[in-house]
Amino acid sequence: MNKILSIFLLAFYFILPKECNLSTTAPEVSANTTTDSFFVFGPPVVFKNMLGINAFEWNFLQDPKNPNDGSGIFEPKMKLIRSFGGVRHYLDWQKIEPVEGSFTFNPTNNGGWDLDTIYQRCKEDSIDVLVCLKNCPDWIQNTYPADSRDAENVPAPYGLDRSKPASYIEQAKAGFQFAARYGSNKNIDPTLIAVNTTPRWTGDHVNEAKTGMNLIKYIECDNERDKWWKGDKAHQSAQEYAANLSAFYDGDKGKLGKGVGVKNADPAMQVVMAGLAATDTNYVANMIKWCKQNRGYKKDGTVDLCFDVVNYHLYANDHKNNSDDQRTVGVAPELCETGQVSDDFVKLASAYNLPVWVTEAGYDVNPHSPQRAISIGDKSALITQADWILRTALLYARHHVQKLFFYELYDDNIQSYTQYASSGLVDDNLVRRPAANYIYQAKKLMGQYIYKRTISQYPLVDEYVYQDKIMYVLMLPDQTGKTFPYHLSLTNSKNVILYKLNPSSTEMVEARPVVNNNSIDVHVTETPVFIQCQSVK
Repeated sequence: MNKILSIFLLAFYFILPKECNLSTTAPEVSANTTTDSFFVFGPPVVFKNMLGINAFEWNFLQDPKNPNDGSGIFEPKMKLIRSFGGVRHYLDWQKIEPVEGSFTFNPTNNGGWDLDTIYQRCKEDSIDVLVCLKNCPDWIQNTYPADSRDAENVPAPYGLDRSKPASYIEQAKAGFQFAARYGSNKNIDPTLIAVNTTPRWTGDHVNEAKTGMNLIKYIECDNERDKWWKGDKAHQSAQEYAANLSAFYDGDKGKLGKGVGVKNADPAMQVVMAGLAATDTNYVANMIKWCKQNRGYKKDGTVDLCFDVVNYHLYANDHKNNSDDQRTVGVAPELCETGQVSDDFVKLASAYNLPVWVTEAGYDVNPHSPQRAISIGDKSALITQADWILRTALLYARHHVQKLFFYELYDDNIQSYTQYASSGLVDDNLVRRPAANYIYQAKKLMGQYIYKRTISQYPLVDEYVYQDKIMYVLMLPDQTGKTFPYHLSLTNSKNVILYKLNPSSTEMVEARPVVNNNSIDVHVTETPVFIQCQSVK
């Protein structure tokens, strides 16, 4: 999502299907269903990877009391970012290349942001960063007619053939420069580096040409390229975006010359396709088909794809499938097609050994937003947001999505009725909301655990493992305030601890439950509860 959306755009954006469809059936109620899917769909799902957050450079650097200084980490903000399992950094192309062919990173000549500082600190704090390089710089926008200029236009000069990878060479050059600097490859021809070392004013910090800083492993090629709601100027078909990606990935297999494409700077950097606004696997399937036809096959017989990660966005709400109805309210993640959509993407991607990420999901707290969380019983909307956020993370682990990033760290405008404007998990006073507290607590307790299986569908009971420990996570997939008594059989009753989430703290509430015959009785609610015990070696 962009930081600022026009009123005209918002009028159409309300009906976009970047959301799940409300289920018309009740959740499965068998308490004996076991889904043992340990590692079936690729690498193990590490739970902390379900706890990412979307953020901007000013969320790291800017002291609210000194907003004009973006030169250093603001420690209170960094402390909050460490709550999460990863960061998706929205980085406008304009920031690093405000003038064609002239790149600045530390500081950026547009905005004065020190990207080196952000990425170095994230590496020191073991925070994986996905950089979403998005939007057209002014010098690309200015090639469009005056009444069609928009930062979210197709990232190619106006009038070029969008079906040709060469039309996207300028964006692919930017990808090369970024990967050359922040990737892991130090053996890059220095004559290909185009860093502007001219100071902006006397005494200004000067940009230095650097390569192989080994700070970034993942880069996303733009954002929501299927944005049909903005018309032809901004929408790309699957085939057009595949051509775009082919240039960005490796300079269309090197055909576009030197200094073009991420992989030609750092073969190890992973290229993530832009998160799709529509949950349409056909879009990805058509991208793969384009690759077969235009990039062919590798020596091992696999398709020569131009992306390493499949990526989409989904916001759970009451929009009905195959309907023109507008969304009116957010819903619990299990009560719509969130799981089915992820299964469809994972099934498609796994056939090509690709992981699936979801890089936007979340709920608003403004009571008038059509993406709002609701109060349930004595729970405020903030508590429901926290419940649904954490249950979304657990759901995606259950369905073998490899990474998840919530939208977003801070509100755009909590007073706005517009969807996504009040999705923040931290308030403007740098205080964690309950959702951020839940994420902090869950990450601390079981961030390194990996999902093993689901042993019950109602209540939902997931089993995670780490070293010699087992973690059971129990919750009701509902939004009515129900409770459920559940008899949990343990693999081993040694060192059993029950953990309950605390919405107003970063520390969970611990208890030692009564264990009888290797089992315990658990009072299950819509807020996840955690049971840890030592496994049998």
